[in-house]
This record gives sequence, structure tokens and C-alpha cells, in this order.
Amino acid sequence: MRARIYQPAKTAMSSGQAKTKVWVLEFAPASARSVDPLMGWTSSQDTQTQVRLRFDSKEAALAYARDNGIEAQVFEPKKRKPNIRPRGYAENFAVDRRSAWTH
Repeated sequence: MRARIYQPAKTAMSSGQAKTKVWVLEFAPASARSVDPLMGWTSSQDTQTQVRLRFDSKEAALAYARDNGIEAQVFEPKKRKPNIRPRGYAENFAVDRRSAWTH
């Protein structure tokens, strides 16, 4: 079995960092998906792709994979530089605004 271990990125719909601190072990598909000719649904005989295990640390996920004989590949997260403005959101409405009002 092959698996990948990664730290999920934050969703595009939120500005918070919820659910981004855990590490996920996700199995790679062992067989290709097939299309049902009558309904058009995609299906697979491989049920391992439905399994997602969450761990508190990368080391815990690697230890689990090693103990269970799972070939795992680790994908390191790409950290973003925080976008912190000096005066924050309130600067948009400040009386002594330094830049021109754009909207």
C-alpha cells in the first residue's frame, strides 16, 4: 500500500487556521475508477481511498505507517508569509488615511 502524509492547507472560504495543525495520512488509489454505463457514476473496487487518518504530528503519522508496513511519502507544507498591515483593518476607515480612497 502506498500513502501520502501531508498537512492540509486552510480552506479558501476562511481566514482562520482551523484544521491545518494536524497531519493526514491518505492512501493512494490502487486501481483506476470505472464509469457505470447506466447511471454514469464513477466507482472503484478500492476502499482504502476512503480512509483518512489524522495525527497530531508528522512523526506520529510516520510511526503509524512504519508499524503497519505502509510505504508513505511525506509532503512538507508550503508556509505563507503572514499579511499583517501596520494599522490593520481599521486603517480603511481612518480619518488620517495615508493613501487615496479606492472605493
